[in-house]
Amino acid sequence: MLHYAVVFLVIALIAAIFGFGGIAAGAVDIAKILFFIFVIMAVVSFVIGLIKRR
Repeated sequence: MLHYAVVFLVIALIAAIFGFGGIAAGAVDIAKILFFIFVIMAVVSFVIGLIKRR
């Protein structure tokens, strides 16, 4: 999931350089959403790992 967030971020940066505002904004939004989903899933799996260890 983090890979897809980075891919959309790169697409957004390239689109922003060439002046495609709508495409860049859409790709940035998707990258942000995927990144936060990844962070939430990583924290949840870390907490579950700590609970199962006990």
